[in-house]
Amino acid sequence: MAAEPPVLPGADEARRWAAEELAKPEYRDAAPSWLDTLWRNFLDWLQSLDGSTGDAAPVPSPVIALVIAVIIAAAILLARPRLNARARKASDVFERETALTAGDYRNRAEAAAAAAQWGDAVVDRFRAMVRSAEDRTILDPQPGRTADEAAQALSVPFAGESRRLARAAATFDGIRFGNRAAGSSDYQDMVALDAALDAMRPAAGSTVTPS
Repeated sequence: MAAEPPVLPGADEARRWAAEELAKPEYRDAAPSWLDTLWRNFLDWLQSLDGSTGDAAPVPSPVIALVIAVIIAAAILLARPRLNARARKASDVFERETALTAGDYRNRAEAAAAAAQWGDAVVDRFRAMVRSAEDRTILDPQPGRTADEAAQALSVPFAGESRRLARAAATFDGIRFGNRAAGSSDYQDMVALDAALDAMRPAAGSTVTPS
């Protein structure tokens, strides 16, 4: 059976498609300012193609659809690096504006736990665990490291704790970036893992360096 040819939108439908696609917040927030100007000029040009003014013949719908496809593709390519960078920054283990020691994070975690703020307590205890590994030169400091990356890296020198590390990273992400509610048991699990790693000697020759 022969495949049906693709359906080409009319000029009005093509305009609507483009307007709906490029009006999405991710493009509006991530697009550089010159793209905003280009988009406004493009909309003005589309308005001139309705054939209602002047003697010029209207541009065929396939041509309009092709131009719109190119514009949307360009917007995606330009917006994606900024969106990826934003998402990457949001998922970092550490806050960029702070440089606390492992002890500082543990103190913050204990204070949060005393106030029954279990989410903050769990997050800061995980940070304490990662910072402690950096202080012990088990991990090299690496800006932008995510919880998953930290857990995977720590699973090299502490292979016996790989499952608990993976669960700890999932808990950290679920609390900090998701809607997961934390409880005292989550905090106690993180405390136990932090204490276990702090008391263990890493496997010989397993110091992890950034790639």
